[in-house]
Amino acid sequence: MEKRCIANENLENTGFSYTLSLINGKYKMTILYTLMEFGVVRFNEMQKYIGSISYKTLSTNLKELEADQLVHREEYPQIPPKVEYSLTERGKSLIPILDSMCEWGYLHRI
Repeated sequence: MEKRCIANENLENTGFSYTLSLINGKYKMTILYTLMEFGVVRFNEMQKYIGSISYKTLSTNLKELEADQLVHREEYPQIPPKVEYSLTERGKSLIPILDSMCEWGYLHRI
């Protein structure tokens, strides 16, 4: 077996790096956790739940998660406008990771 040398490795080409590129950011994991816990969530509900997030930041993060096919946006043609967000199947595949992070946090919380 050939010995690996860190100088020859490239973290950018790993699955870890790709996953991190999708969920990296101050609020993306919180948004995904919210959708995991509550299923279908309206924009204002999510903003209230997260608390410290601005309208623009939440909107930008949701658009990025939607573009990465982790979040589904459902817009209803009514007045006032109604928009709901939920996890896609791809987003739901992150649930075991989120669950593991929750479990780790409970075990190691000081």
